[in-house]
Amino acid sequence: MNETRRNGIDWGSLVLGILFVLTALISFQDPAGNLIAIVMVFAFFAIIKGIFEIFVRNRLKELTGYKAYGPIILGVIDIIIGIYLFFNLNIGIAVLPFVFAIWFIADSVFGLFALDLAKSVSTGYFWFTLIINVLGIILGFMLLMDPLTSALTLSFLVGFYFMLYGITHIVYAFR
Repeated sequence: MNETRRNGIDWGSLVLGILFVLTALISFQDPAGNLIAIVMVFAFFAIIKGIFEIFVRNRLKELTGYKAYGPIILGVIDIIIGIYLFFNLNIGIAVLPFVFAIWFIADSVFGLFALDLAKSVSTGYFWFTLIINVLGIILGFMLLMDPLTSALTLSFLVGFYFMLYGITHIVYAFR
């Protein structure tokens, strides 16, 4: 049984899900005034998420023997994005729509490749994960197609994505 689970709850996924939901709620408030703070918060969460992805992949390999390389690649990319955004805030603000567009698309595509694992959890979780990943791809392409509008609505779009990602982790914690 997973070391982070007690009483049927995956505490790591639950805490990460709650943190993503809280980040989403913060991003919905005063997006213009909080843009630098949003860059810093997302940089921090990118690093945390990258570390989490790598640990989950290693734990998954130990438990199931399933050698998924997507989480390692995604984890390293998340860590690099986080460090870059921390040390280049002004550039981070300028490239944020593009960074998040690519991030949304990459995360969602890797999520689609892990659908077989989601199906082994439950059929409901499979469909929920499929819908979330398709929405992530759509949002990613919306950000890429119109970066100026995306910059103006980035806080909402990112908040929406993080809300969905947080809810996914919370649902997974109680599987």
